[in-house]
Amino acid sequence: MSSRIRVTVWGENVHERENPLVAKIYPDGMHRTIADAIAEEGDCAVRTATLQNPEHGLTTGVLENTDVLVWWGHAAHANVADTIVERVLARVWQGMGFIALHSSHYSKPFMRLMGTSCSIIWREEIENVEMYGEPFAVPTPEEIVFISWFEGGEVFRSGCTWKRGNGKIFYFRPGHEAYPIYYNKEVRLVLRNAVRWAASEGVKWIDSCPQISAKDAPEPLEIKGPKIHKENEAGFR
Repeated sequence: MSSRIRVTVWGENVHERENPLVAKIYPDGMHRTIADAIAEEGDCAVRTATLQNPEHGLTTGVLENTDVLVWWGHAAHANVADTIVERVLARVWQGMGFIALHSSHYSKPFMRLMGTSCSIIWREEIENVEMYGEPFAVPTPEEIVFISWFEGGEVFRSGCTWKRGNGKIFYFRPGHEAYPIYYNKEVRLVLRNAVRWAASEGVKWIDSCPQISAKDAPEPLEIKGPKIHKENEAGFR
């Protein structure tokens, strides 16, 4: 990993282009505001990518040079290509951090990483935030960082962590597009701290199953049984 954390902020960039209310709040796009928040203290090198970019901006080269991927989506989850989802999953298993924001609980990458429906209950509350409530259909988090209470009595696990393969995952609830939440200094601080926590550590895990020759074993050995694979031949997958 470089001296600065390499962050890619992915934004769906649909509401900003189609809804005047959202465009007024986030004239440069939510992804740009989120990126600015993460870059605020200078320890992160931040790029952005959107649904409309070729390969959604998540080429193999971009992901190989990403320590943490931050994801915001809401209205167009189904439009994310499955080939890109597989590419993201492979990098998370190798060690790339993944941060899912707000309605990204229904994004393809997050749902695949959780292995559950990730369903919630919800209600728009004027004037500052959207209510999300339990049950939140995700696997039991390794840590619950934030629990939110809403007028009306609902509570929600608003900040949760998991690990999949070698990658760290953080879900953070705030971020409804109709409210200027990503200008809030506390929310921006959480984004920066989440990126620092999720940044990849150590050696990248391999996503393969290589055959190791007997001559390359740490200690001398004699192959005593039959073999169905030739030397250096790939295994079945």
